[in-house]
Amino acid sequence: MTHPRGFPETEYSERLTNIQSRMAEHDLSALLLTTEPEVRYLTGFLTRFWESPTRPWFLVVPASGKPIAVIPEIGAHLMRQTWIDDIRTWVSPDYTDDGVSLLADTLAEVAPERGKIGVPSGPESHLRMPLQDWTTLRDRLPDRVFGDDAAILRSARMVKTKAEIAKIRWTCGIAEAAFARVNDIAGAGIPLSTVFRSFQSLLLDEGADWVPYLAGAAAPGGYGDVISPATNAPLEEGCVLMLDTGAVWDGYFCDFDRNFSIAAPSDDVQSAHARLIDATHAGFEAARPGATPAEVYAAMNLILTGGDTAVKGRLGHGLGMQLTEPPSLIPADHTPLVPGMVLTLEPVVETQTGIMVHEENIVVTEDGADWLTMPVGHAIPQVDP
Repeated sequence: MTHPRGFPETEYSERLTNIQSRMAEHDLSALLLTTEPEVRYLTGFLTRFWESPTRPWFLVVPASGKPIAVIPEIGAHLMRQTWIDDIRTWVSPDYTDDGVSLLADTLAEVAPERGKIGVPSGPESHLRMPLQDWTTLRDRLPDRVFGDDAAILRSARMVKTKAEIAKIRWTCGIAEAAFARVNDIAGAGIPLSTVFRSFQSLLLDEGADWVPYLAGAAAPGGYGDVISPATNAPLEEGCVLMLDTGAVWDGYFCDFDRNFSIAAPSDDVQSAHARLIDATHAGFEAARPGATPAEVYAAMNLILTGGDTAVKGRLGHGLGMQLTEPPSLIPADHTPLVPGMVLTLEPVVETQTGIMVHEENIVVTEDGADWLTMPVGHAIPQVDP
């Protein structure tokens, strides 16, 4: 069984229509986009070459008409395979003018004098160009007004289309198939670092394009954190092994974890795992149209702490072309949930010797929520020692 790669041109034209209508509402003459997910969202330009920080890449979105790519010459061949027609290039790196003049001319062409040029500027955004070039660009266009993009890109990308959701669901299925094979790679005496490498191999074997993110831990009764790199310490009976993957297929992430007990779990570990599952289901039931991330957080926190205290940090986030996207499941996030939002549910509990974290992926629908990952039961899965 396979899943189609890419999107039809109508997917991008509909995204563009939505964004340009919002631009009109905020009197924006153009958008300037500089990061990989922003550029890919409106073009389909998918490459791992963004790992190189040497070259800047730009996409100009006019008030009407198709976007204009202002990119290094090395990317022209691939960009021509997208739906973009207007591709303007320079030879990069250029230490004297790395695309700034070409970008300034393009923006002057689509934005009239006193026209507003929006740049994503809110939380979880960044400007991917040298600060000196950013200053030079604005100096070259003193009669244009640079400002934020009124959160247009943020709000548009938070709501996934059916085609995007299908890709995320497919990626989740790849990771589920790899998790089902953990017994083949883990056991007492095997170093955690070996498990990490083997699990990445399983993900690739099951169809992932690449594995940009793999975290986890292993320790008796619970672990200290979920972000440390794997050590060479061997797994032991009684350890809780957690693997958390952000695998990618066709440019879309999954992000979920699974806990495993090496041999039989202690009562404390089993109880903690069951509470995590209950909290996940509480979050799932709360994730309905019109609810907020704060309310989803509160539903999970009630199971985790009884509601008397607040779990530190967030208990989930958005998911899509990036491993983590808005919104954040925290008490301060009151973004209304709408159908099409893809979320992770990520409760955490303390054990007698550490913590345990569980994570599932869901999508908000018209009627509530739907699982993108297959939820696990209360009993923690065991790995044969």
